[in-house]
Amino acid sequence: MSPLKKGQKLTDNPKDVKMNLRLTKQEAEDIKFCANELGTSRTAAINLGIKKLKDEIQKTVSAIEEYVKD
Repeated sequence: MSPLKKGQKLTDNPKDVKMNLRLTKQEAEDIKFCANELGTSRTAAINLGIKKLKDEIQKTVSAIEEYVKD
């Protein structure tokens, strides 16, 4: 990989938003457990959980919309 040049874009989707969270000890341990079991970072484990939750919500909303449409 060639060295970066000054002003070169690093990524198409930079992670430039920072969030601080207050968690219980158990919540922090749960995140650490998930990350360790998946062999990934805590951030990646949280992102995966959010994606799964979002997918589940979208499925539920679609099912409700189909039910209401009929």
